[in-house]
Amino acid sequence: MNAFFGNKNYLMNRIYLLVILAIFFGACKATKNAPIDVSNFSSNQEMEAHMNYLASDELKGRDTGSEGIDLAAVYIMNFLKEQDIAPYFESFQDTLDNFEPAAYNIVGVLRGNDPVLRNEVVIIGAHYDHIGVRTAKEGDSIANGANDNASGSSTVMELARYFAKAKKNRRTLVFAWFSAEEKGLKGSDHLARKMKANGVNLYSVLNYEMTGVPMIEKDHMVYVSGYKKSNIAEVSNSHAGEKVVGFLPTAEEFNLFQRSDNYPFYKAFEVPAHTFSTFDFTNFQHYHQVGDEAQIMDFEHMARVVNKMIPAVEGIVNADTKEIVLN
Repeated sequence: MNAFFGNKNYLMNRIYLLVILAIFFGACKATKNAPIDVSNFSSNQEMEAHMNYLASDELKGRDTGSEGIDLAAVYIMNFLKEQDIAPYFESFQDTLDNFEPAAYNIVGVLRGNDPVLRNEVVIIGAHYDHIGVRTAKEGDSIANGANDNASGSSTVMELARYFAKAKKNRRTLVFAWFSAEEKGLKGSDHLARKMKANGVNLYSVLNYEMTGVPMIEKDHMVYVSGYKKSNIAEVSNSHAGEKVVGFLPTAEEFNLFQRSDNYPFYKAFEVPAHTFSTFDFTNFQHYHQVGDEAQIMDFEHMARVVNKMIPAVEGIVNADTKEIVLN
């Protein structure tokens, strides 16, 4: 009898263990396959963490070729490694051929999972350099470049994190952080020429610039440069299910289409290449000044931009056809 009950207890313990393991692995699988809550994917905490480092005094304004921008590059590369995003070239660092001293873009890739559409490339980019140290104003000489353009850089990081997690991109996504934008769009010019020479089938470029503070009294969240050059706003809003992207007359007046990193790709490939921004010339008074600090950014707004743009970008990346066309 004792032997019988001993075996019974053994069997019961085995069954109990198997049930616990089944529950554990089932929970892991459910968590892994659980749908992502896009509306709450990015958060003000995520944005604040990125911004507090990229726009910190430690990086001394991220001037191209400086130690500060090298630290920013390391931060972005470590982030990409954490997301299991691969380098686009042999390494994440792509040295510019048009600037001295040495400077480099950071470029990662998520290969598309559609056997045909993966040959088409969508670039999601932002410049991560700024203007470095300037004449001191009230004891502060570091132009931290929070809005310009740690904000856009952080936006691209969060979009990269989403797509790395979702694993639903049919087309190939290239995530690029450009250097030497402040020196005349040197980083994007380098990458555009290099990709053109390599025969890349580029579909579109979605660039992010100055997304740190909300626009004032507009009926859309972001505007797009070169609004009239393609139907990108219409396509984006269709996928977003609401008017997220709109037109800013001042952007056309000041020809912002040619003043950010979308433009070299437009010139080289003649494809839809645009910049999304929330800087509307009335909502931010610290452009290229030492007052461009992380502490005056609106992190909740920045997270909303990411969360509202995810459906738009995902729709563009996964559409059966190239919906965005030049006018």
